[in-house]
Amino acid sequence: MAIPTVSSKPSGAAQSAQVGLFGLPVIVAALGYFVDIYDLLLFGIVRVPSLKDLGLTPDQISTVGANIINWQMGGLLLGGILWGVIGDKRGRLSVLFGSIITYSIANIACGFVKDVTFMDPSMYYALMRFVAGIGLAGELGAGITLVSEVLPKEKRAIGTSLVAGIGLFGAVVAYFTVKLFDWQMAFFVVAD
Repeated sequence: MAIPTVSSKPSGAAQSAQVGLFGLPVIVAALGYFVDIYDLLLFGIVRVPSLKDLGLTPDQISTVGANIINWQMGGLLLGGILWGVIGDKRGRLSVLFGSIITYSIANIACGFVKDVTFMDPSMYYALMRFVAGIGLAGELGAGITLVSEVLPKEKRAIGTSLVAGIGLFGAVVAYFTVKLFDWQMAFFVVAD
């Protein structure tokens, strides 16, 4: 008859619970959410100057600006579903990095909207904000879920609050970035 023994090595769940409050998943999620908030608010901040630079009239700025925001929100909706499914199949960390890469590329493209000649620049702008929306939708869901999965139960509330708190500073940085640089540079800053 075999006698059950207790292993001295922690199980997979216990190993993941050993991740500290300032471990890589928490830091990546917090910085990702920081950029998320920066980017979510950025178009609202640069909408008028960027659309003026495209040569739009004040009436067009209002209509086209609303259209672009609608495209971005559609991207957020689609991205939330898409990244959620991918996160369940491939893992939260891959979604975290995949979504960050997606919105970074889209933001670089937004910075070049004035130079677009192969299609209507305002339509291009809307499409790039749609792609940015898809990317933005994945980061927070994957980041918060990942943090909740890797932190011990007693640190989860603090960890997710840390992610959210650092993320909110993205709004402040977005405002000052636009004050210090032009709207195109603000898109390049968020892509880094």
